[in-house]
Amino acid sequence: MKGIRAGGTALAVLGAAGVAAARAAADRIARNPDPYPLDRLAREPEGEEVFIPRPDGTVLRALVAGEGPAVVLAHGYGASLLEWNLIWEELRSAGHRVIAFDQRGHERSTLGRDGAGSGPMAADYAAVLEHFDVTDGVLVGHSMGGFLAIRAVLDHGEVVRRLSGLVLVATWAGRIYDGAPQTRLQIPLIRAGIIQRWMRTRTGALLFGAAQCGRRPSPAMISVYRDVFLRQDHAPLLPVVRAFAAEDRYPRLGEITVPTVVVVGADDRSTPPVHAQRMAAGIRGARLVTVPGAGHMINWEGADALVEAVESVAAPARDGSGS
Repeated sequence: MKGIRAGGTALAVLGAAGVAAARAAADRIARNPDPYPLDRLAREPEGEEVFIPRPDGTVLRALVAGEGPAVVLAHGYGASLLEWNLIWEELRSAGHRVIAFDQRGHERSTLGRDGAGSGPMAADYAAVLEHFDVTDGVLVGHSMGGFLAIRAVLDHGEVVRRLSGLVLVATWAGRIYDGAPQTRLQIPLIRAGIIQRWMRTRTGALLFGAAQCGRRPSPAMISVYRDVFLRQDHAPLLPVVRAFAAEDRYPRLGEITVPTVVVVGADDRSTPPVHAQRMAAGIRGARLVTVPGAGHMINWEGADALVEAVESVAAPARDGSGS
């Protein structure tokens, strides 16, 4: 009973039969095999830690490692730079300088006076690229990270001048509810704090986490996702959550001139392939990559596809140096 109370309305509305069915479904998910061990998924990438101050008092925490053309990694909502741990070393070993940062208000990056709207968050991308003096870099944005990357590319000319490529991963360009019934349900529940309470129960964490996965949800992935998601203070982040649906940059996609790859999981229910298809059609010359069996956690479920996408738009190293 304690677990049901902690989950609040999310389980209470189901009734006894619904709760039993939810627990049975969670038990089935918990028995799925894990393609990667829990300790591997929970381990942050290794690199030099750097802190980047912003004019409004925000301080962005970043990690950097390696030498060569830069790859800048921007994570999704409620996550952290930890989500890039599977591709980090592979990119570094392939001759890239790899840079990742915690988005403002997430994990170890603070939130200043300008708050968590898409405007200041997109401007943070320009600040990160400038701080590391990126030239001929690849910007990779997952989920919210891709939504903000689109605004950064459209509204900050200095971002475009520093890039050789753009990789948009499991993301959208606005109007997030279009064709996404799961997201139409889950975002209001996040805004109300119900998902956060529900995820503190075993059943809630497994079911919500599985909804972010593909065909075969991994219990280890769900466990790490839950822990990171629950570490965030979501209330100050709600302005950017509202922007997901309120803003619309699809009409401006034709302005993007950076070579672009759009990557989506075939079984992504949070940002379904319809968004990826629309972005690939709207950005001139963009290539669409659909990963079979993967869901929204494509950073882990489709790591090899992400590395390939980066390499396809990365600038070649120059005399072993790069950006």
